[in-house]
Amino acid sequence: MTINGVLVGTTPYEQSIPGGYLRKTKTSLGSRLEHPLVARLTLDGYAAKEIQLTEGPMSWVSTLKGHNHGAYWLLKTDHFQVELQSTSQTFTGAVESVSGSTTLVPGPRPELSLEELVGRTKPAVVFLKSLTKSGTGFFITATGVIATNAHLARGEEALLATLPNGTQLEAKIVYVDPELDIALAKATGEGFPHLPLAEASTVRQGESVLAIGNPGDAMLFSVTRGIVSAVGRFDAAGPGTWIQTDAPINPGNSGGPLLNSRGEVIGINSQKLIKKNVSGIGFALSASDLLEVLQRFYPTGSNAKESIATSANAKLPSGASMMNTAASPQISPGFGVTEITSDPDGAEIFLDDKFVGTSPATLRLSEGAHTLTIKSLHHTDWQRSITVLKDSVVTVKAKLDPI
Repeated sequence: MTINGVLVGTTPYEQSIPGGYLRKTKTSLGSRLEHPLVARLTLDGYAAKEIQLTEGPMSWVSTLKGHNHGAYWLLKTDHFQVELQSTSQTFTGAVESVSGSTTLVPGPRPELSLEELVGRTKPAVVFLKSLTKSGTGFFITATGVIATNAHLARGEEALLATLPNGTQLEAKIVYVDPELDIALAKATGEGFPHLPLAEASTVRQGESVLAIGNPGDAMLFSVTRGIVSAVGRFDAAGPGTWIQTDAPINPGNSGGPLLNSRGEVIGINSQKLIKKNVSGIGFALSASDLLEVLQRFYPTGSNAKESIATSANAKLPSGASMMNTAASPQISPGFGVTEITSDPDGAEIFLDDKFVGTSPATLRLSEGAHTLTIKSLHHTDWQRSITVLKDSVVTVKAKLDPI
């Protein structure tokens, strides 16, 4: 168990605390808790659980002279009972993913009209609400697993999920990632409409995208449209691979899907750049990051009940692999991470002749040989062959010569 990221021991865990941590102290000499506390419990075979131990902040104002002594937090109770949920019972069904080198049908996947796109994807989107905040999520399995943002789910035991048809369900928070802005919830039921996830390698700069969400003080399940402005790492937004878009993303859209024209989720809408004289810049955390989280609960090569099924071409190119465990349970492909930087910065990255983003970038690639090409205006192209091993991290630093 950790508290605020520090390992404190195992359960049952006891800690002596001052009385001022449970109730407001009456004198300036009393102890007070000057920061929030979040506990995280992990156990093999069970979904990790985060618990907000405190409530606040509250202002400590002297009753005699009215002096403000600063903010404080109080523990919600002196005893916490936590129940962890088994991953085998929670993460059921199958997650469908699409990679840059695989597709279910030979040839390009068909693009949908705007009306068709909304009609097919909107039923899988949900409005999530707690007592203090609201946002969006979307089903990723037919068995009720919902993806959303961690900042929406953190500190909550459950959220109220409203479907487009008005049905309301309880969505229990089953996982909150400690680093990425990703959380998973679970609604009870079967046969939910759900969305496939497309890896970052499928995303093209300039392609049309659609965002579906529930912006505050506006109509639920609103649709906005834009293009992919850029793809890659963006440290100011946080860890992970980010998709920058000009599709309007407002408070309440958080956790909703950013969709390509084929109805595949390419990212989770997460934040909007708020700055004077700046507009039309939103960010979505890539579906590749979501897939990486899901690999912990849906390991490939296991049974069909817990699997990530990747659509596969009839004729697989080099480096591509089948992950549909229901059809091929003996196949267990591997992936590695490739971190790419370049001089100059912001160069275009092509993997196996397909554009995947701009530098710097972190890519999750299937194991095997790949051709990496870096291009920048007024510079000669930089090209190398790289070999990705399972669970490896490959660092690429490309220096492009000026023409």
